[in-house]
This record gives sequence, C-alpha cells and structure tokens, in this order.
Amino acid sequence: MKRLIILGIDPGIAITGYGVIKTQGNSFKILEYGVIRSSKQMETAKRLQEIYQGVSQIIDLYKPETMAIEELFFNKNAKTALIVGQARGVAMLAACQRGVSVYEYTPLQVKQAVVGYGRAEKQQVQFMIKAILNLQEIPRPDDAADALAIAVCHGHYCTSGLSGRSESVD
Repeated sequence: MKRLIILGIDPGIAITGYGVIKTQGNSFKILEYGVIRSSKQMETAKRLQEIYQGVSQIIDLYKPETMAIEELFFNKNAKTALIVGQARGVAMLAACQRGVSVYEYTPLQVKQAVVGYGRAEKQQVQFMIKAILNLQEIPRPDDAADALAIAVCHGHYCTSGLSGRSESVD
C-alpha cells in the first residue's frame, strides 16, 4: 500500500494555514500543522515573501509528494480576493520549484470529502478532522484546521482514484 505525504494549504495574506499528513490507504496520520503569519505593518511584497519562505521551509522539512490548496473563493471584496490570490500564487510557486505536484480543491469539494456533505458548517468539518486524525482536540487556529481538511480531502481523492485540478510542475 502506497504511502503519501500531503501538504494542505489554506492561503491568506495575514495567516496561511498548513497541515502535513501521511496517508497509507484509508489511514491518515498527522505530521505537523500550524500557521504562517505576516504582519500588516509590512509591505505586501515582504508579506508574500514570508509566506513563500514559510511554505518552502515546510516542504524542505517534510518532503511532501503533493500539495493541496484551496481554490480561490470569490469574495465580494475584490482587493481581498486579489491579495489571497497572490498568497496562493507564492505557495504554489514554492511547491512547483521543489517538484511538488499541486492540486486545487473548492471549499465544496473539501466539505464533501471530509464530512460527506458539501454545505457542511465549519464546526462539522473541524469535528471530522479531529476524528479522522485521532486528535485530542480540534486544531487551532481555524486556518490550520482548514489546511488539514484540504490535505485530508486530497488523501480521500487519491485513494478513490480521483483528484482535484492539477497544476503542472514543468
């Protein structure tokens, strides 16, 4: 049975959540989770550099074969959507430069894979992540729990023979 290390990313400019899991068949083991923070006192380019460097360090440390990232959810605030898109971009760049395949999942796909219902509430997703990963408590902050959910989503898609949209690493 193939083992796979997956890095899940919940992108954001102030807080980027990450979760690293190992899968073997339908079994999931948590390796690490947390957040990469950037200060709003910093200029945007420096904040993006912080995210890039943080994701790069996680990849270098855990050597995931794949990275799963949340697709950009359109926000009413175009400025917010743009900056989150930039955070996604630098995280994807860090993965691609290291030969890590990148897969994208919508929030609906993540909820469907983790809870079994695409319109599940955030608390339901967090409860299931706690159960699936056999944790004592729900991971905090929410961004880290979301990143773990994205990683678990990709793990489920991999074991079912399906996967999200892949970006080439050429």
